[in-house]
Amino acid sequence: VQLQAYGGGLVQAGGSLRLSCAASGRTFSSYAMGWFRQAPGKEREFVAGVSRFGGGTYYADSVKGRFTISRDNAKNTAYLQMNSLKPEDTAVYYCASKVPDGTYGSGAGWPYWGQGTQVTVSS
Repeated sequence: VQLQAYGGGLVQAGGSLRLSCAASGRTFSSYAMGWFRQAPGKEREFVAGVSRFGGGTYYADSVKGRFTISRDNAKNTAYLQMNSLKPEDTAVYYCASKVPDGTYGSGAGWPYWGQGTQVTVSS
């Protein structure tokens, strides 16, 4: 599985961005999808996850109510809609995929990763 994340950029606090993660292959719906982020000097952290057909979504407490993860299996693409952005959301954002195992909160066990896309939120 090859993943490509895009859609990052510079936005003012309170603004919105939508990240996309395009996947190769014809088995996109076989995989759970996740978004992670890593800020300078910090460890990578889980942001959001979505189950194979979108019925289950999972979020870090820090983004609940502001971010929405979704997927379109017909387009082999996952999304992360980010609203009410804060300066502390500034990070490189990565998408990842794995065969579903019921867990979403850790970066461990996600074998497939896209390149990161930078999100910068100015105050």
